[in-house]
Amino acid sequence: MFDANELLKIMKPNEKINYHKLLVSVIEKWQSHDAKPSVLIHSCCAPCSTYTLEFMCQYANITILFANSNIHPEYEYRKRSMEQRKFIEKFNKDTNNNVGYIEEEYKPLEFFKLVRGLETEKEGGKRCEICFAYRLDIVAKKAKELGYDYFGSALTLSPMKNSELINKIGFSIQSIYETKYLPSDFKKNNGYKKSIELCEKYDVYRQCYCGCIFVADKEKYKKTVEEGKENGF
Repeated sequence: MFDANELLKIMKPNEKINYHKLLVSVIEKWQSHDAKPSVLIHSCCAPCSTYTLEFMCQYANITILFANSNIHPEYEYRKRSMEQRKFIEKFNKDTNNNVGYIEEEYKPLEFFKLVRGLETEKEGGKRCEICFAYRLDIVAKKAKELGYDYFGSALTLSPMKNSELINKIGFSIQSIYETKYLPSDFKKNNGYKKSIELCEKYDVYRQCYCGCIFVADKEKYKKTVEEGKENGF
């Protein structure tokens, strides 16, 4: 399968990378060889997977990997994983696709150890960078283990996330594993706008914070904890 790194090598020095165009170029390479590769895509939540799946299922066989031990509390994690499964089921039925679903074990202590000392960092800082790398490493490792052609992430759909950083981390992790990173910037081409429309169409739960306890609104987080207790968490 084609390696997107080959396209980066022929770019001019200091040329700004448009990761959406880079993805389109990779897709064109697939099409020129009548290929429909297998891609394991990390999803942080159902909303970010909506447009990602609508776009990518045209060109590849997609499986979603839900690996998000950063999400806290556990009730919120379970709520989001259930919403992800529900959306995939509805999407498959509605579009005649066959998107797969894999869920990693929930290990919040693993995440807390990784970001120890960075609790007061602002959102988008070093703590987030570590969190991106943590989850991309999981999806790359799983892609190699299960024989997928590529790994990637739906994180780039969010306008709140640094797509350039996510893609740089993805390419860096590719060098560790025998699988290829699929670059993206899914919010481009009205992707984020379309995701909101798809959330409305499929009645998808849209969470009020990214996931970790450090960026959660105190009142909304408190409400989530109370809701969890009422449901046995």
